[in-house]
Formats: sequence, C-alpha cells, structure tokens
Amino acid sequence: MSTNPRTTETTKEQTDDAMSETSPGPTGGIEHPVTKTVGTRPGTHYPGRLGFKIASIPAPLYLVLAALVLTAAITGNLPDTMVVGFATTILLGGLFIWIGNLFPVVRDFGLPTILCTFAPATLAYLGLMPENLVTVVQNFIDGHGFLDFFVVGIIAGSILGMPRALLLKAGPRFAVPVVGCLIATFVLVGLIAAATGFGFIQGILFVAAPIMAGGLGVGALPMSKMYASATGGDSANFMGDLMSAVVMANVVCILIAGIYNGLGKRKKQLFVGFNGHGQLLRIKGRSDELTLPPKRDASSFIALGKGLLIAGSLFVFGNLMGAFAPGLHPYAWAIIAAAAVKIFGLLPQDVEDSTADWGDLIGAILVPALLVGVSLTYINITDVLASLSNPLFILLTVCTVVIATLTSGVLGWLVKFNFVEASITPGLVMADTGGSGDVSVLSAANRMHLMPFAALTNRLGGALVLFVTSLIVPFLA
Repeated sequence: MSTNPRTTETTKEQTDDAMSETSPGPTGGIEHPVTKTVGTRPGTHYPGRLGFKIASIPAPLYLVLAALVLTAAITGNLPDTMVVGFATTILLGGLFIWIGNLFPVVRDFGLPTILCTFAPATLAYLGLMPENLVTVVQNFIDGHGFLDFFVVGIIAGSILGMPRALLLKAGPRFAVPVVGCLIATFVLVGLIAAATGFGFIQGILFVAAPIMAGGLGVGALPMSKMYASATGGDSANFMGDLMSAVVMANVVCILIAGIYNGLGKRKKQLFVGFNGHGQLLRIKGRSDELTLPPKRDASSFIALGKGLLIAGSLFVFGNLMGAFAPGLHPYAWAIIAAAAVKIFGLLPQDVEDSTADWGDLIGAILVPALLVGVSLTYINITDVLASLSNPLFILLTVCTVVIATLTSGVLGWLVKFNFVEASITPGLVMADTGGSGDVSVLSAANRMHLMPFAALTNRLGGALVLFVTSLIVPFLA
C-alpha cells in the first residue's frame, strides 16, 4: 500500500485504526504508524532462522552490546535497575532463541523455548553466570514485577482483542475439561501408583496434586504445609518431592507443547476437530464469530500507550479486589474484569484495539526475555536433577501430564473445542508451573493468545485442586 509523503494531515482513521502504511506521517511524532515486524519477520521470537541478526539486530552490534553487559556483570558494575533488567534479559533471550533456531526440524518442536527456559539456570548452576547478572535478573523478574508486567499485558490484550462471541461461547464450556481432567488424572494416577507399589494416596498427593495445581504458589507451597499439619511433621520434609514433581512435569509439558507445534506446522489433521491451529472452538456455521480476527498490520505510539494504561489499570483492579476477596488471585480478578469490559462493551473500540496492540507488542519481543528471567529466578537445576534419581517418580510424573493432556483434549473435543487447543489449555496449563510455565508452554506451542484461558485455568483450577487435596490429606496420616 503506497502513501503520499506530501500528505498534510493524518486522518483519525489512519491513527485509530492503525492502517498498514509504514512511512512516518508528516506529524513526525507520536501519531505515526509503528509496524509490528522486523523486516519480513514478526518480532524477535520468530520460529525460524534469523541469520546474521540476533535479537533482531545485526550480529556485530549484538556482540558489542552483549560484551558491554557481560563486562559490567563480571566486574560487579551491572546496575540493579529495571532498564538494565530489560537489556540483560532481551540480550540473553535473543541469543538462546537464535541458537535454537539454527537447528532444522527440532526448532519446530520447541528447542528455542527449551533453551531459553533451562540453559540460563544450567549455566548458573555450573557457576558460569556472573553473580551480579543473576541478581539483577532475579530482582527484575520478581522485585521489579516484570512477570506481572508481561502476563497482565498478554491477558488484557488477548481478552480485549478477542471476539465477544468467542468469550461467551468458550467460557462456560471450560468447566467440563477442567473438572473432568482433574478427576480423571487423580483417579488414574492413583491407580497406577497403587499398582506399582508407590501407593494410591501417595501417588495423588505427592505427584498428581502438586502438578495439577497449576503452579508452586497454589501447589507445592500450601500443600507442604497441609501435609505437615496432617502428619505432625515439618513442611520442609515434603517440599523436595513436591517441587521435583512440578519441575519435571513442566519439562514434559514444554516437550508435548513443542510436539503439538511441530504437528501444526506440518498441517497434521488426524481427525475432525483435532488441530484448530490456534483456534479454541469448532462450531459449524459460526466460524466468523468464533475465530480470532487477523492481526492489524500496524499500530501507533499513542495506541500502545493507551494499551499499557488499560493493562496496568486492570492489574490495579485485580490487586484491589484480591485484598478484599483473597480467595481469587489478582490475575483472576483482572481476567474477570477484562472479560466483563469486553462482554458489556464498556470501552471504545479504538481503546480495545490499542490494548490488543500492546499485548501483541509484548508477545512479539519480550517472550524470550521473560523465559530467561524465569529460568534464572525460579528454576533450580538441583531439583530437576533430583527428580531424575527415582524412575518410578518419573513414570508417575509423565503419566500425570499425559493423562491430563489426553483427558482434557477428549473432554474439550466433546464440548466443541479443538482437541489440540483443549489439550494445551486447560490440560498442559494445569500441569505446568503456573504463570511462568504458561509462558513456556504457550510459547513452545506457538499459541500465546490463549494466555487468558491459561491464567484463568491456573487460578480457578488451582483453587479447585487445593480444595480436593484438603479432602484427601487426612488419609495421608
């Protein structure tokens, strides 16, 4: 599409609707369109070889910037600030994505994501990562709240950029695969554990329950206290097993998600409704209302600013509600608020579009940054290695993830979800490590736009798992 450089004004339609022209408008400022691609590639986290560009910048320039950050970290002069956290994680994430994309075939099955998720933690475990750098990244992810910044942006953008009919059709159906998946996984894993001598109750409480809780915060941590209270022991005695199960399950989840992504790239359709290629629902005759609209070609600085404001405000609302009604996590409240805003049409269309643009920006350039940050902050390689020492424990962990994935996919298919998408969320999402695990799984599956359903599954599903676990704990004593 061509543009006239002599145009004297930028129309409201060109600004608010962010038409696809790529040259700056005559205002020369914040109103001109901002394209979402780097050359012909959509952002840093593109699942293909980036050639001589790393993190979407020329390799020589990347090496200079990386050397600068590394020198500061080695000498202990890397500032512990948010802006340095951005620079450090983007450089690291871009490198591991680039390395992973150099290998044909396996890159389609999640290698770049797996490297981003586990390579930094492994390097830190081996003492090959400067301590100053690790501290800066950990504070950036946890202390400075980058995880919240990322997840809330994705949630707000995904929900407000989603067709209203999709929310109304998909929401109520979610109860079937969530509840059915949980019941089936607990029962089947318990039976397998009993048959192998691990113990029916032990298999549920030490493997299935912490895995299916959808994260450490609503899984391993509270469960260890519940078990200690029931047995009169110390919660630390249970933490190792619970953490190992969750970490190992997350690895399996990422691998399965990568396999689904690889199958999708090869257009495999094993049966009707098997792979929605990112679309959650399959309902005949209503595909126009139940599919995501095509992404807009461009946005504007003003639009991105509005999107950031809406995402931040939803997070504030979530925390405010969480303070008065702590039964739900602030993420869940933010999701409910965003869904209500979308369903009742409380925001102008251009503001909804702007929020969707902000979510797209985060998903395009900051996924690798978050993955390496999560790796250095939350993943303990010692726990991962410990989980490898017990073959039966590994078997039960793998069975938990596979059972959760398949039962969720089948039950979802029965209520008009596509099998692969229903297997991923709520299936894989319930079995990963929560917010950070969701990012890894959805990134490996190339379905980041399912984040709202993933987050809702974790928070509501996690509460359900804790409730059911509390009913079973007395049998542990």
